[in-house]
Amino acid sequence: MVKINQVSAGLSESNPNAYKPMLITIGPYHKHNTELRSIEKYKLMYLQRFLRRKEGIDVEGCIREIEELKDEARKCYDDIHDFYSDNIGEFLLMLLLDGCFVVEYIRECCGIIPTGEDIIISGGCLDNQVRRDLLLLENQLPFFVLAKLHDMTMDIDQTSFIIMVKCAFLPSLPKITPASFVENEGNAKNIKHILQLVHMSCHPSDMNNPSIEIEHCGKSLIWIDIMPNATELCEAGVSFTKVGTVYTYLEEDNFEDCTSLFDIKFENGLMKIPCFEVVDDTETILRNLIAYEQQSPNEHSRYFSDYAVFMDHLIDSEKDVNLLRLKGVIRNRIGEDKEVANLFNKIGKGVSISSDFYYKEECRKVVQHCQKPWNRMKANLRHNYFHSPWAGVSTVAAIILLLLTVIQTILSFISVLIK
Repeated sequence: MVKINQVSAGLSESNPNAYKPMLITIGPYHKHNTELRSIEKYKLMYLQRFLRRKEGIDVEGCIREIEELKDEARKCYDDIHDFYSDNIGEFLLMLLLDGCFVVEYIRECCGIIPTGEDIIISGGCLDNQVRRDLLLLENQLPFFVLAKLHDMTMDIDQTSFIIMVKCAFLPSLPKITPASFVENEGNAKNIKHILQLVHMSCHPSDMNNPSIEIEHCGKSLIWIDIMPNATELCEAGVSFTKVGTVYTYLEEDNFEDCTSLFDIKFENGLMKIPCFEVVDDTETILRNLIAYEQQSPNEHSRYFSDYAVFMDHLIDSEKDVNLLRLKGVIRNRIGEDKEVANLFNKIGKGVSISSDFYYKEECRKVVQHCQKPWNRMKANLRHNYFHSPWAGVSTVAAIILLLLTVIQTILSFISVLIK
């Protein structure tokens, strides 16, 4: 059964605005937000374009088609039955207006515009805000409604609506695997909503994670709790390097890229982290994907939740962000490194992880590397005596002075013996 949940208080507490639409409401949860009424004109414009795609289609006919789905659609939402029980017509009109907006906007993103017509929402700030709002958990329509509308007005040789959705939202993600985005997700009946489809398209390149079999239940989670941050790891001799590339569009020459956001690996003192880009909407997108995972009891793939927890432990302060940015791992497009640190420090709050935490094997190897005597001694030396250039200079000067003193003492002792 399709269920479109509202975000829990525990997840939304640290940043409630990340789950609220800034520009456009889709579905019933935020429908009565009077501050967002100005965008309603665009819904009417997209509805008119939708009706022009096929001769003989009108609003009444579309409502009759949507009415067949009304009972199933109402079950997808919580706490709306009383409001719409006496006004089913308003519910159907909402499904039609919002559904046509989403379908036509996605078509527009993919360049599928009727001949002689202009783009309704062009690129820029407005376009970015619409993409952001369409990936909010509480701003979803059932996918079967969107698929129904698309099928009513699609061309015979038109691209799959599933692929169109993927292409439309690729630029919104910090890092994806182009190879996974062109995978066929099968029957549209198995998809709950757009956010879930995007989630399905984001997974590690290696789906056979060996760490799941290594340790059992809560015992294995201790490794993430004691894993040092990036600066401390660097002091212990760990090196960082970026892997992969950030793509904001799909082309045939990058279809073979199999590097996912989640492909973090540690081996022999080297931590490989896929490079990713942090922009204004990164926190919102990640938070809503995490919220979907956390509030979907049948969703066993919690890669975004595990990634957020891992990065929260790796990044404690702007020093850690600075280190990763200089290594090319992070592309910071939002300003100060402190802002990126705050993002990852807050995004993991309220997020629960399970016994099959995806990064537990990497955490185990990192911690055991740092606990080796030589690496611990090296970390202590760097932390206490070489934590800054001036501290390093002072330490070296002190060592030289000590050596000179020892040499002078030895020479004086030798001189006494000769006499």
